[in-house]
This record gives sequence, C-alpha cells and structure tokens, in this order.
Amino acid sequence: MMDTIARSGSFAAAARALGKVPSALTYSVRQLEDALDVLLFDRRSRQARLTAAGQELLKEGRRLLGEIDAVANRVRRVATGWESELTLAVDDVICRRTLLELVEAFVSLDPQGPAGPAGQGGPGTRLRLRTEVMAGTWEALVSGRADLAIGVPLDSPSPPEVAMEPLGEMRFVFVVAPHHPLAAHADTIGDAERLRWRAVAVADSAERLAPRTVNLLPGQDVLTVSTMQDKLEALCRGLGCGWMPEVLARPALDAGRLRIKDVSRPSLPVRMAYAWRCPLGAKGQRRSPPGLALQWWLQQLSGPRTRAALLGGLAPQESSPKRPPRRARRPG
Repeated sequence: MMDTIARSGSFAAAARALGKVPSALTYSVRQLEDALDVLLFDRRSRQARLTAAGQELLKEGRRLLGEIDAVANRVRRVATGWESELTLAVDDVICRRTLLELVEAFVSLDPQGPAGPAGQGGPGTRLRLRTEVMAGTWEALVSGRADLAIGVPLDSPSPPEVAMEPLGEMRFVFVVAPHHPLAAHADTIGDAERLRWRAVAVADSAERLAPRTVNLLPGQDVLTVSTMQDKLEALCRGLGCGWMPEVLARPALDAGRLRIKDVSRPSLPVRMAYAWRCPLGAKGQRRSPPGLALQWWLQQLSGPRTRAALLGGLAPQESSPKRPPRRARRPG
C-alpha cells in the first residue's frame, strides 16, 4: 500500500490501482500511523508526499518484502530436495581456481532444467566455503561445521557416519630461496644441517583436535604463518626453508624465486581424500546423501579430471558439469 501511494503520487490514484475506494485507503494509512505513532504522509498538499519517517518505512518495507520473497523461494526449493545451505571445508592446498569454477557451475544450475548462464536461476542453496589447514579440515566435518570436506588425509580415522573417497596424491618438495644459505649446499641436506635454519610452516586450523606437525624437526626454529600463500611468499623472501606442494611452488620455481633441494629425509606424496557426513540406516549401512546440492558436488568429485584439477595436476575438466540427479543416489 505504501509503495503504491508513493509511486502513484496521490491517494486517489493509489486507490484506483489497488481497487479500493479512497476513504478505505485513507483509513488504512491512518491506522498504520496510529500504530507507529508517526506521521507518514504530508497532507498539506494535494500530492501524497512522504515524510522522513514515511520514506524510511517505505525503504525498509521494500527490503523486507524482497527478503520474504527470497525466503519463500528457498523454502520451495528445499521442499524439492535442495538444501538451504551447504558448507564446504577446503584444505588450503586445494587449487582455488578449480574450486571456484565448480562454484560458478553450481550457482548457475537451474533445478528445473540444464545449467544456464552464471548468475541466473540456480538451486537457491547458499554455499559457504571454509578454508582450513591440515587437521582443521577434518575437524570442521566431524564437528558438524561442514557438510563436505575436500583435502583430508586419506588415513584419517573415519567414524561410521562419515563416508570417504580418495582424491589423489600431492607431491611436496623441499625449497629455499636462491639467496638462502642452504641454496649453496651442494650435497644432500641432512637433518643436522636443516636444524640450523629456520623452517616456515602453516598453522593447523584445528581448534579441538590435536594439531598436526609435518616435516618439522624437534627443536627447529619455526616461522608460523596462516596460509599456504603466506608460506610461499616467506620462502621466496628467504625467511626460512620448508616443504611446499610442487604444483603451488611451480610458478616460483620457474621464475627462479625458489630452488628445490635434495634432503636425506624426503617427504612421501600425501594421499588426500574428500569426505562427507552420511546418515546411517537401520542396519548400520550408509544411506545416500539426502540433499541434491551435496549429491551434485559428489558427482563432480567422482570425475578423475576434476579430482586431478583440484590437486593442481591437470587443467579443469572441459566438459560441462553434470546435472543434479533427480533422485538421491551415491555416485559410482
């Protein structure tokens, strides 16, 4: 009613647009003013001019109406099987370009048909991405803060309500900057030599689980940073030595900002997986994921090219993302 009066410019025109008599419209406005104890319209002229209070009510009212419509649309989509929200915990080593390409494909989905242009349609599921490090990725899943975890160690102890599939292997290399003292070391670097120099490490984001410590020597000086990108930059500046995923270090290696060095205790390839919370049936068997959004992500992760691209080993898949399933099922 407020919106129609403001657009029409008069009570009479608004009454005609709403199919009411002017006196009924005037009465409704006065009831609203009495309820709020404010004057919404300036009646000193023939035009229906909003007061400052009326303009604020109209602005907030339009916003609330938009939110009500959005909520109604999400509720309808949830009723068709789409989750209202899906949270992904993604380890810091996972390729962000590939991940965001998957996000782009997901938000462009039309739940009633094939995927359309980005930004149009979509299942209405709100995506929440969490960047975690090492044990923090697993903790986010098992604690219920995430529905899907990408980049957890394959040897993680899996509780019955969690399903897990292999993602692939990621190779790590020991690197130093060209001006770091270890860069001039001609022989294989032993533990005693490594211990003399500061290491750069990324802090485990786990809050309750025991933080993991990988490839650090007891008693070694450590510079701890928050992200893998910060670690890469610190290594390039010669602030320490350390291990990096080869695919993440490759641009710096090609540019001559880092060098790979042989060490006496090489790091084995890290076997990674993706995992999701999966309800158990009456006989203790895992059921298929109930939500279509989670099913869509699991379908994408079942593709070898997608898994390799997330680990930085291949270019992202060239084919269009798979359409969401009509019925709940676990990908083969």
